[in-house]
Amino acid sequence: MPADARAARDVRSAAIPLGRTRGKAAAPRPPRDRPWRRLADRARKAWDRPLTAYYVILGSSMLITVLGLVMVYSASMIQALQLNLPASYFFRKQFVAAVLGGILLLVAMRMPVKLHRAFAYPMLAGSVFLMVLVQVPGIGHSVNGNQNWIYLGGPFQLQPSEFGKLALVLWGADLLARKQDKRLLTQWKHMLVPLVPVAFILLGLIMLGGDMGTAIILTAILFGLLWLAGAPTRLFAGVLSVAALLGFILIRTSPNRMARLACIGATDPGPGDQCWQAVHGIYALASGGFFGSGLGASVEKWGQLPEPHTDFIFAITGEELGLAGTLSVLALFAALGYAGIRVAGRTEDPFVRYAAGGVTTWITAQAVVNIGAVLGLLPIAGVPLPLFSYGGSALLPTMFAIGLLIAFAREEPGARAALAMRSSAFGKKRAAVRWNTMRRRVKARPSGER
Repeated sequence: MPADARAARDVRSAAIPLGRTRGKAAAPRPPRDRPWRRLADRARKAWDRPLTAYYVILGSSMLITVLGLVMVYSASMIQALQLNLPASYFFRKQFVAAVLGGILLLVAMRMPVKLHRAFAYPMLAGSVFLMVLVQVPGIGHSVNGNQNWIYLGGPFQLQPSEFGKLALVLWGADLLARKQDKRLLTQWKHMLVPLVPVAFILLGLIMLGGDMGTAIILTAILFGLLWLAGAPTRLFAGVLSVAALLGFILIRTSPNRMARLACIGATDPGPGDQCWQAVHGIYALASGGFFGSGLGASVEKWGQLPEPHTDFIFAITGEELGLAGTLSVLALFAALGYAGIRVAGRTEDPFVRYAAGGVTTWITAQAVVNIGAVLGLLPIAGVPLPLFSYGGSALLPTMFAIGLLIAFAREEPGARAALAMRSSAFGKKRAAVRWNTMRRRVKARPSGER
């Protein structure tokens, strides 16, 4: 080949960009690191940290409780004034219950797992005893047609069925954990007995008082425990069928419950205003718009919406804080439920798994039933929104249950070590701050005083 041709070929070869070859397709470029992928990776890494569930449960539950106190005050002051009571009457009672619930949360958070298991049987016996007392004339009292209250004197009253939920979670978790240790859960009779009979005793005592809403939540807890225990599909379907049949009979034989069922999706109060509460709950949500009418500016709480601070507080939240406020509440409950599922899924202790799953089922099922009723998607069951609605009897056991979840989250793999490291680092930082403060004070003194 002539020298000039070779030189021209070398020049053309040098002009080919890096990464390209003559006669072949360009080499594939590595995928670009997109921002949403980096964000997803960071979120995944943050969620996998040992203390994530601990902080999510603690933070979301505290935010729900504080926002609930604000909304209880806003939603209840008109009703308090109509009863010739101070405007802050219901708020003060709820605040006292929140303080007591906070103490219970700290106690449950610090109690060892063995003590929780030992506490299960006395709590179950005490709950059954109190629910029996509710049916004794002169001791039990009826509120809104439900015989499920015991007056403690003055303005204080107790609803024992709320503590029955916590008792079923602790006792059922301990029972299933003991049977799993003995490898008895592979037999259907050991899975059902005595868990299902005891749960049916609690349900019977609750239904004697006519409280269908609490019975639904207790049934959800029972199914949650059976699901976590690995109940086979046919067994699970059998128990579900029996519960559905009993529920159908109880609803069919009660005109009040049939009326509530007929109000699903209602847009008109109907004859005799039987759907008044459901319809005005929708009105409250619809009038809130995206950002609401402003805190305290609700119209429906002026006598139009019954129970604005208990069963229908979510409707007042939608009216005053708008779609932004209701979505925030939903996001907090979703975070709390997801963190509870993580705690139940990561533990090696069967009691912790059953108890965490039972508490998560309880809180999420009750939130779904309450919010679904306000949205007109479910019948009005008369259950409060957990940690949010007014009611000390519901708040106290729920906050104890949150303390259980926090205690279990502290026992996650690596969580205890991470907490110890943070405590040590915090202690060293405080010691360094004190030492620097002392040095500055000594330097600031006159030379004769040193």
